[in-house]
Amino acid sequence: MINLVNVLFICLGNICRSPMSEAYMRHIIKQNNLSDKINVSSRATSSYNVGNPPHHGTQTILNKLNIDFSNIISKKLTEKDLSTNDYIIVMDDSNMRDVTNINPNIKIHKLTDFIKNSSHNFVPDPYYTGDFNLTFELIKAGCDSILEHIINDKKL
Repeated sequence: MINLVNVLFICLGNICRSPMSEAYMRHIIKQNNLSDKINVSSRATSSYNVGNPPHHGTQTILNKLNIDFSNIISKKLTEKDLSTNDYIIVMDDSNMRDVTNINPNIKIHKLTDFIKNSSHNFVPDPYYTGDFNLTFELIKAGCDSILEHIINDKKL
């Protein structure tokens, strides 16, 4: 029996970027019949929005694409989250610093590190920019590449 691969997406509030990533990643995992092999979750580095559903801008994008997010609510990152996930994916340098402050020995990736030839070195926060479309384009490209990486790395 194969061990479940655990992927964790992290952003500031867990209402825009990381839940969008979680929902999209679950969607493509399901399309590839890998739901029994890969588990996905998301967390916030702050506690501003704990218990809240995704931002309406995130909901609009996901609804338009028929991507389910019904069970996603904002949760705060814990040290246990970092020790129980195989892939820890952050959206920007600030998230990277916050995670490193919790556990400086953990291996962390920025989502944009998985996007070939990207002109972006972080995923802008649409809570501040208002550009949920750009955020989704980057998340889609990053998640598609992350899934390919996991399939190859874990030989799924």
